[in-house]
Parts: sequence; C-alpha cells; structure tokens
Amino acid sequence: MTTSTRDRVPGTSPTRPRLPGPLALGLVRTRVELLGFVRERDAMIFIFAYPLIMMAIFASVFGGEDQVFDIGAGPVEINFAQYFLPGMVATGVMLSSFQTMAISIAVERDDGTLKRLRATPLPALSYFLGKVGQVLLVSVVQTAALIALASLAFDVPLPDGDRWWTFAWVFALGTASGAVCGVAFSTVPRSGRSASAVVTPVVLVLQFISGVFFPYPSLPDWMQQVAQLFPLKWLAQGMRSVFLPDEFAAVETTGEWQHLLVATVLALWLILGLVIGVRTFRWRRRDDG
Repeated sequence: MTTSTRDRVPGTSPTRPRLPGPLALGLVRTRVELLGFVRERDAMIFIFAYPLIMMAIFASVFGGEDQVFDIGAGPVEINFAQYFLPGMVATGVMLSSFQTMAISIAVERDDGTLKRLRATPLPALSYFLGKVGQVLLVSVVQTAALIALASLAFDVPLPDGDRWWTFAWVFALGTASGAVCGVAFSTVPRSGRSASAVVTPVVLVLQFISGVFFPYPSLPDWMQQVAQLFPLKWLAQGMRSVFLPDEFAAVETTGEWQHLLVATVLALWLILGLVIGVRTFRWRRRDDG
C-alpha cells in the first residue's frame, strides 16, 4: 500500500530511498568499466592481445632453440618458451593494471567524465573499486589465456603444488601495485591525447630492463641496478619462481628467488602508489580549477 501526498503528515518530508553501499556501487561500476574497455577495441586489442602475440612470435622464432644457462653445476638447457612465459605474464599484468589505469583516468579527466562523476552521489571509493575490478578481471582472463597458449601450443609444463600459491600472491600484489601506481601516474600526462605517448614509453623501457624480452642475468650490471628500483623486475622474478625449475634460482642475482624481498618491494610500491595517488589525484583538468 502506497502513501499519497494527501496522506502524508504535514510538516514531514518525503522519505528518500537509501543508496546502495560503496561496495555494491563498486560492482556496478566494474560492469560499466568492463563495457567501456570492450568498446575501446583498439586499446583492448593492444592491452589484451599484446602478450599473447609476443609470446607466439618469440616462442615460434626461438622455439627450436633451448636457452642455455650456467647455474654453477654446469650448463642447463631449457625451452625458450618456458623461460619467456614468466616475463610475459608479468608484462601482461603491468599492461592491464598500470598502463590501463594511467591512460584511462587521464582521458576521463580530460574529457570531463571525472568532473561529472564527482558531481553525482557516486562515492569516490566506488569509482576506484570499479577501476580495480575491471583491471583484476582483465588481468585474470589475459593471464589464463597466456598460460593456456604456452601450455597447449609450446608444451610449457604447468606449475604444481605450492607454486600456485606463490603465483596467487605474486599476481595479486603485482596487480594491486600496478593499479595504484597507474592512478598516481595518471596525473603526469597534461591531457588525454598525450596520455598514451607519456605512459607507453615508460612501460616499454621497463620491459627491456626487467628481463622480459631478454634473460635478466645477461643484462648489463647498471641496467640490472636500475631495474631493481621498479616493481616489474620483482614481479617477473616472482613469476620465474613459479614457472621455472628450482635450480634456476641460482641464475638470479643473489642465487635465490627472494620471495620475501619480492613481496616487500611490491608492497612498498603499493603503499607508495596509494600515498602519491591520494595526495595528487585530481578530478578536474589543470585549466579547470
């Protein structure tokens, strides 16, 4: 039974419907972000398919040649596709989290989307939950497709046992740190049109110095030192501990997988990205006050 205007007690205001909580709105916002991601077909193809294409190209070119490593006990050969997979998983996570977040937020700020959203009852937390949800779902699907391609097309053995737990926390920390760093970096481009030109070179440089395209031990010492300052190197190292045999830990700089250090560096970048993002995030363009 509904209450009409005539039946309402004089002097009282109509009851306003309660808005859903931030988490519920975040789930709705995740769906909106996914639809927007799918509709941007050029960006979706690059971000989603890039690791798959690079994996197929490199594994096909070098698939017949085993990579030789000297791990102390003598040279050891391993299928190049197996060695290449961890780096591509890591770079896929970075593309789906850091690059997607930095570019999309810069574009939305430039075209006024953020300004309009800020004027609605949508909580800021729900907006960011939607972004993180979209990043997480895309990263999961992309990584699953990459692992399936490596396993089915190039006979890369899958990890077993506790290695999947290692994969889970490395993936979660890498995705989270990449997402919040993307939010923080989104303030660097001066406009939405320049966002890709500013963000993409950063991603490419980090890929080359972090052992994604080339074996990390073969890189110059100074390049390894620079790479250790950024999360992609540690994300790739964590993934190598998942997909490579245990004896390959000897190939790393310290001769160990350094799981504690991997988790620490990724967590520090997560905290640093949160602090910078909170202090520098803007809902309006620079010329809009």
